[in-house]
Amino acid sequence: MYAQFAARIPLSGSTYQWASRLANPKIGWGFGWLTVCYLSFGVVAVDNALASQAFMPLFGMEPDEDTARVITLVMMFVQALLVVFSTRIVAMINASAVGLELVIVVVLAIALIVAVLITGDGGAGNLTSRGVTENAPDYFAVGGGLMAAMIMGLATLVGFDAAANLAEEAKDPFRSVPRAIVGSVAAAGALGMVFLIALTVAIDDIPRISKSESPVAAIMRDQLGPVMERTLLVAITFAFFAAGMVTMAACSRIVFAMARDSRFPAHQVMRRINPRTQTPVQATILILVVGVVLMVALPGDALLELIVAGTLLTAIVYAATVVLYLAVRRRLDRKEGGFNLGRFELPVAIGALVWMAVVLFVLISPGEAFVPVLIVAGLLVLGGLFFLAMWVFDREVLETEPGDISVYKH
Repeated sequence: MYAQFAARIPLSGSTYQWASRLANPKIGWGFGWLTVCYLSFGVVAVDNALASQAFMPLFGMEPDEDTARVITLVMMFVQALLVVFSTRIVAMINASAVGLELVIVVVLAIALIVAVLITGDGGAGNLTSRGVTENAPDYFAVGGGLMAAMIMGLATLVGFDAAANLAEEAKDPFRSVPRAIVGSVAAAGALGMVFLIALTVAIDDIPRISKSESPVAAIMRDQLGPVMERTLLVAITFAFFAAGMVTMAACSRIVFAMARDSRFPAHQVMRRINPRTQTPVQATILILVVGVVLMVALPGDALLELIVAGTLLTAIVYAATVVLYLAVRRRLDRKEGGFNLGRFELPVAIGALVWMAVVLFVLISPGEAFVPVLIVAGLLVLGGLFFLAMWVFDREVLETEPGDISVYKH
């Protein structure tokens, strides 16, 4: 559905632009607000995972929540500098990271399987083992262990819409952006599954790995040795860094797009573009500030709460996007040579909507989701208050669409 939209409205802001032009600016604002929220969480979640799962194990640092938070903030600061300095640098780093990620997944999967075959440590039986949850009575219950475990899987197949948020800076966006969206999901799904199977098969001590703060690093160390572990952790750290940086760039473009239309707090400041770098400096700084606040304010296991809250926000936006597509699909124009599902359009859309309903149910069911659900509710209330302020004091910006482009059939 995202690729279908991106092939017709290649503007920075993705869902915000699509909903504003296909429904109305009020609904578009809601899409934009939710997208800014989930991308802001995504930046911090990726960088916190970088810190706790890659950077700290790489340098032999003991697991520590406070240390991970400090490293997260440092990474975000460096990413903000790069995003502000040059879009070209961001694109180069991201392109390098994508290629590196593919190599990491393939090489690591092969190496782990070979190591298991040679040493005999681990085995295919791990794929059907429930491990430390073997005797848990509520494992298959609503909100039980299986649903909680699914959250991590759901959190990996998000963020593909980042390409649409950078559409105005892409060449031939009608073709390149949809191709990037579909390709990223296909690659992440297929290679990610292979990688997870290899990791699971390579576990030689399930209870010990389950208790580890950095299980992937522990598995690599057990099977491949410390030298190979550190080599791969360097590559993984770089890949994480690039992912966080691209997410920050995408989020800053959403903020800029909304501010350009006078629909974001402090829009006079947030819509400014640096004349030398041609990047939205103030919007990028805002994302950095949000990250600092989250790292200071979030209690407990920050990574888990960020993942659940960010994935919940993402699922809400994705589900709403599918509903929007179903509502307007018959009126959409078709760009010659652009991405098009053809006769599979309706079945795919209905399947996507059913899937998103399942995802939302899974995300809110576990007891661990209580704090993230409160965070999401608070963000919705905060956004609602700002929307009300615009409705009362500056309603015109919610009634008109500046710089309109043709998206419907003529």
